[in-house]
Amino acid sequence: MTGPHSEYRRAKRRRATHDIAVIDNMTEQVVGKIGNLSESGVLLILSAQPCADALYQLRFDLPVGGGRPLEVEVGAHELWQDDAAAPGQVWAGFRFIDVAANSLEHIRQWVDQPGSDYV
Repeated sequence: MTGPHSEYRRAKRRRATHDIAVIDNMTEQVVGKIGNLSESGVLLILSAQPCADALYQLRFDLPVGGGRPLEVEVGAHELWQDDAAAPGQVWAGFRFIDVAANSLEHIRQWVDQPGSDYV
């Protein structure tokens, strides 16, 4: 992939091996779970189609070691979506457009944990 968005795909992406629920801050509803995550974006597995090209405020907790999960809040832009193999599920890719410094640090910690599975 080349062009202005190619740097987003170069970020190391860790596959989520456990369910990590993602909440839409505007509705306080769980919208899906993380498929994989990098410091620049996230692949979500959703039960309903997101609005195409829309902006979202998302929140999720990342499990790190045996300690308390790290809360992350991001502003994200929906880039693409596709039907998943499972009926009623949708894959969607989001690019982060606003990430608080502590949330970015939490994402980096989670992505770089020893034993992680990368895409």
